[in-house]
Amino acid sequence: MKNMKTKKIAPSLLSADFSCLEKEIKSLGKAPEIILHLDVMDGHFVPNITFGPLLVKAVKQITDIPLDVHLMIENPGDYIDVFCEAGADYISVHIESDPHIHRVLQKIKDRGVKAGIALNPHTPVSAVEDILHMVDFILIMSVNPGFGGQKFIPNTLEKLKRLQQMLSKRNFSHIEVEVDGGVKLQNIKDISKAGCDIFVSGSGVFRAKNYPQIIQKMLELVKV
Repeated sequence: MKNMKTKKIAPSLLSADFSCLEKEIKSLGKAPEIILHLDVMDGHFVPNITFGPLLVKAVKQITDIPLDVHLMIENPGDYIDVFCEAGADYISVHIESDPHIHRVLQKIKDRGVKAGIALNPHTPVSAVEDILHMVDFILIMSVNPGFGGQKFIPNTLEKLKRLQQMLSKRNFSHIEVEVDGGVKLQNIKDISKAGCDIFVSGSGVFRAKNYPQIIQKMLELVKV
């Protein structure tokens, strides 16, 4: 049976020009296949600090684009409520970040927000097998998290294929698969064929001259 999930492009706000953030966001256009990816880093789980719920709330006030909040933080369960209240439409938490990840995912779902589980490059896809019933999407890191502009780890393609095999075998093919890190125009087609539905791209979008044009080119490549 053909997969009917809609392919989406998720420009990563981390690569935008923060001196004119509203202009940058509005320059993305209004294609329905766009969601906005926001990387929240705490300087502990990853070696970098970015922003928190106040910025998420500010972004929510200037755009109708769904907000995809990626929590790269320790103790994510302590912050689910504030990010939901700030306007997150999707929230992903790292399986490596909390020993009680079921509780964290349930907290997200109880708020009516799409719940995602994220995996670092070294974490096998088998790690999520017992929580598939609790997630709406799975985020595969294709770089080591913490900084933008890194190169895509080639082995991610095989990891995606293994994940899709597991989802199909367990009858969870409806779960969306997201890839974050090093996604560019040059490799997005291969990433799509390997089993990706949501493509996070920071510099791949925000370093282009025309954001809607590059997003449209990406969508054309992943829909083939």
